[in-house]
Amino acid sequence: MRLAEIKGILNATVLWGEDKLDREVFSACGSDFMSDVLAFVKNQALLLTGLVNPQVIRTADMVEMKCVVFVRGKMPGMDILHLAEERDIVVMTCPKRMYEACGLLYSKGLRGNCDGDN
Repeated sequence: MRLAEIKGILNATVLWGEDKLDREVFSACGSDFMSDVLAFVKNQALLLTGLVNPQVIRTADMVEMKCVVFVRGKMPGMDILHLAEERDIVVMTCPKRMYEACGLLYSKGLRGNCDGDN
């Protein structure tokens, strides 16, 4: 699924990386616990979170995410956006709660790929 399609499904606003919406992602995860992302997430491309701090971008970079979506209308500061730009990670915000955002993406075919999933 392309990031442009994710933007539409979630009614999201792109905060950085509008020119990179042609990137394709094959899986996603939703978490506010970056330690869980580091411990359990493999081969992900999209992170949905309500946690707004620079550690989100650092974690996303470590597991090679292409995009971070801040849910519940959360707005990251410029420090986070600058870090995302440095790491080439698209940043969006959407008004939906994490449960709904994950459910919408799952229903449109975007799956998770955590350890133990088949």
